[in-house]
Amino acid sequence: MASGSIEERVRKIAGRVTQDHGLELVHAEAAGPEGKPILRIFIDKPEGVTHEDCAEITLHLGTVLDVEDFIHTPYTLEVSSPGLERGLYKVQDFERFAGRQAKVKVRQPIKGQRNFRGQIVGVEGEVVVFEDKTSGRVSLPFDSVVKANLELDVEEEFRRAKERELANRK
Repeated sequence: MASGSIEERVRKIAGRVTQDHGLELVHAEAAGPEGKPILRIFIDKPEGVTHEDCAEITLHLGTVLDVEDFIHTPYTLEVSSPGLERGLYKVQDFERFAGRQAKVKVRQPIKGQRNFRGQIVGVEGEVVVFEDKTSGRVSLPFDSVVKANLELDVEEEFRRAKERELANRK
């Protein structure tokens, strides 16, 4: 079976499993050498993912994959949070994280560049509006995005942590 079809089936099953547990499937991918795939599943929830969430999804998803039995070679299943610099894989991710710092790589150059760093302004249809530190405001067609990640802004994270701390004291 081709890797793409394995990846698609894993993505669909992981989507159902995460939804059943009240979690978001951020991304699923099949990587690694031929004959020994690594299935990477990234999950999230608003208050952040715990080790217990990852263990629970690993157990449930692993059981379903074993029952479905469509991967005919040994595989490694990795379930984790998307991390602080999480990947942006869907148009909805760019909408959700509007106002946040990110880096984006596109397939074809736009204004002479393929790599952008700056702030996600928002989404207009299938176009990501981005305020690049070098080029200013650019429109990036979503289907041309090769890779995109949030960028950790340490000062912003400290400010948010302080706000959470103050809110918890109330």
